Amino acid sequence: MKMKKFNILFLIFLCASQIITAQKEVTLLKIANTTNNPTINKHIYGHFAEHLGRCIYEGFYVGESSDIPNTNGVRNDIIEALKNLQIPNLRWPGGCFADTYHWKGGIGIKEDRPTIVNTWWGGVTENNSFGTHDFLNLCKVLGAEPYLSGNVGSGTVQELADWVQYVNFSGTSPMSNLRKENGQEKPWGVKFWGIGNEAWGCGGNMRAEYYADIYRKYATFMSNADVDGGLYKIASGASDADYHWTEVLMRDIPHNMLQGVALHHYSVIDWGAKGPSKDFQEEHYFKIMEQAWLMDELIQKHTAIMDKYDPQKKVDLIVDEWGGWYDVEKGTNPGFLYQQNTMRDAMIAGMTLNIFNNHAARVKMANLAQAVNVLQAVILTEGNKMILTPTYHVMEMYKIHQDAQLIPVSFDSPRYEFNGNSLPAVSASISKNNEGRIHISLTNIDSKKDNTISINLNDLNLRNITGKILTSKKLQDHNSFETPNMIIPKKFTDFKFKKGILEITLPPFSVIVLEGK
Repeated sequence: MKMKKFNILFLIFLCASQIITAQKEVTLLKIANTTNNPTINKHIYGHFAEHLGRCIYEGFYVGESSDIPNTNGVRNDIIEALKNLQIPNLRWPGGCFADTYHWKGGIGIKEDRPTIVNTWWGGVTENNSFGTHDFLNLCKVLGAEPYLSGNVGSGTVQELADWVQYVNFSGTSPMSNLRKENGQEKPWGVKFWGIGNEAWGCGGNMRAEYYADIYRKYATFMSNADVDGGLYKIASGASDADYHWTEVLMRDIPHNMLQGVALHHYSVIDWGAKGPSKDFQEEHYFKIMEQAWLMDELIQKHTAIMDKYDPQKKVDLIVDEWGGWYDVEKGTNPGFLYQQNTMRDAMIAGMTLNIFNNHAARVKMANLAQAVNVLQAVILTEGNKMILTPTYHVMEMYKIHQDAQLIPVSFDSPRYEFNGNSLPAVSASISKNNEGRIHISLTNIDSKKDNTISINLNDLNLRNITGKILTSKKLQDHNSFETPNMIIPKKFTDFKFKKGILEITLPPFSVIVLEGK
């Protein structure tokens, strides 16, 4: 009898232990709902269109005579897709190409324009049919601010000064008269200007000290005329962890001449062997996630240098090239940088945008590389076909953060573990828009494990929560021209909202956006 009673008690204890063990671990996320938080600048959600591979020609631009429906030679399907993203700005014409581009070759009658050899990307000859007017009018159609990269590497001070006058000056001058002769009566009013690109590399292999002097010279002759608030001039900034470069620019360039300092960081493991875009293993995925997470450290350390010289944060940090970079697809031109876009890229996008949002006090603009058919593109084309990538869908889900007020978050992320190493598995950002709606974006990069997050939202007085999720069966999944909708956002309901407490279970490699009102 005693033995039977013992066995029953033991079974009860064992079952209780198993229930306790089986309970999921819940990570508590704390929010700070203060009124003086920075605004998440919409320009963080910018894009990049370089004369590279099939980004411009056969991507954006197919020509007015094309059978593909177009507006002034630009594909209508791409226009509508980018409008849906509400892209705030578009960077052009490079990249490395910018410092070989001479803008006067891309204006006037198209048949009379000189050809140009793209020495950086594939050695192809371009006919200059897509130039200044084409780009700036495209930006107008998109409702996006143009961001022009000026030629400092092989150009002259006069050439850049003339370009500024050509696109911005409303009065009488040689360049404004030339613009009018070419069919554009009113100036476009271009505010954002990059003074060179990657001056430490393809922009001239300069030393930081030399480039700082060059910058001062070029900036001096760029007129603010007819631009409300003056030009927004962006210095060619550091690559990755080159903190010396940022130090020199912030120290040696007068801040009244400098509105932004650039930073470039790609998620790439080995520049000599970048790895496949589709058929990758988990080891490669983990290392790419390490590189994506590095963006947070880079921003913190570059920001610390900027704070030393600019404690009032008048000079902005501009991350105008970021994204994943892998080996090109088999059978494509190595110089065209064409790669597929998988759920791994959605992880890079979700995590990186969360990082940018949370550093909104200093990061005021960013540009994903690149928009169409190049690197981590949001759009891929093949003839008259077009597909939207997982990265596109993340950008579309996150657009709700544009110009919303940041609500800072703090939490100890669960870990994503692989081969004895670990990374934070979850990134998050929260904002409040002008209508009082709260948006919570979460990315779980763990390749195998669910992660559960709990947030106390009582201070925000929310009554209703809805959500979207982007995920797939495998990390290697991607949208193809045969299956364009394999990965699309879907309704998300795996959360509980009771008495102001929100508990969300994040599936492996997923991006989730919730709206509260």
